[in-house]
Amino acid sequence: MNQFKQMFIAQLKLTFREKQSWFWGIFFPVILMVIFMSIFSGSSDDEFSASVAIVNENPNPTSNMMLEQILKLDVLELETEDPVTREKADKLVKNKEVDAAIVLPESIDASFIRLVVNKEDEQGATSQALTGMLNQFVQQANLVASGVTPSFELQTEAISSGNAELSYTDFLLTGMIALAIAQGGMFGMVGLVEMRSKGLIKRLQMTPANMNLFGLSDMVMRVLFSVVQIILLSLIGVFIFGANLFINFPTLLIVFLLGTLSFTAVGYFISSFSKTTEAYMGVANIANFLMMFLSGVFFPIETMPEWIRPISNILPLTYFVEGLRESMVYETSLFTASIWAGIAIMVIWGIVTFVIGSLLYKRKSIVAVR
Repeated sequence: MNQFKQMFIAQLKLTFREKQSWFWGIFFPVILMVIFMSIFSGSSDDEFSASVAIVNENPNPTSNMMLEQILKLDVLELETEDPVTREKADKLVKNKEVDAAIVLPESIDASFIRLVVNKEDEQGATSQALTGMLNQFVQQANLVASGVTPSFELQTEAISSGNAELSYTDFLLTGMIALAIAQGGMFGMVGLVEMRSKGLIKRLQMTPANMNLFGLSDMVMRVLFSVVQIILLSLIGVFIFGANLFINFPTLLIVFLLGTLSFTAVGYFISSFSKTTEAYMGVANIANFLMMFLSGVFFPIETMPEWIRPISNILPLTYFVEGLRESMVYETSLFTASIWAGIAIMVIWGIVTFVIGSLLYKRKSIVAVR
């Protein structure tokens, strides 16, 4: 026990001295989270609005009826109270002073309503939303004109296993926590590489020191480091950006512990074939950036191109993010098949990388390079 205590204190001191670990594990996730949440927090579908200009150069019963209905749409902000000319509307759209212009039918027999958008924003979310809204508006107008009463209507209902309405802030917070813990594991072994390059591990093996206790003390240190990360990021997300957390503690505990150990094993694997700290940081950076943007940290995987999704589905961070999101936001029970499927994939990553890393250390890495 005394030997474990001494080794733990040594690991604690080593961690404090690892500037890369502190940067990638604490400061980088905090900075990244503050930037993203400052940009995206508070945005939701309920707050969607679009500025438009209305063109009604030849008022007629049809255009006046449509204008009356359009004015009832709260999400549309009119550039001016009165309709403008087509020429002025085009100018407003080109200069991006409005999101779009709506050109009403020029005669009672006209069969179309025109939506004018800027070419640069044609595929943007606002243009797409306006197109969908006007399509629905035209369909309803057609039914009214033909005297047909709609038999069906769409009713949208949002449900969640959580206890409140969720926002992008909640989504991003759990993604950043998972990313921080993963980075802490992948970058946390830089000290081990330095010890090996200086021959300290080989000298340590020549002493009565128990190497199993050395590894155990390092894992305990990583877990405590991750606890600091999850608490710090949660406090910032909740008290500064108003994130909502509905935590299922048993699920969170299992996902957190196994995820932390799995990414520590990935870092251990990278350190096993890296002869210098520079090489180690290079490989860890590649792995980090690959997983950062492909694992659903910032945006749902469902929004990615289909050819990228198979890559996302094999990355351990994908399942760690989903596990933390399920346990911290959706309050999902531990007895859920999707939770255990994700945990199984993370554990497989942890076991495989640890075993391969151990074999590499035994074959060549223990030998000092100088």
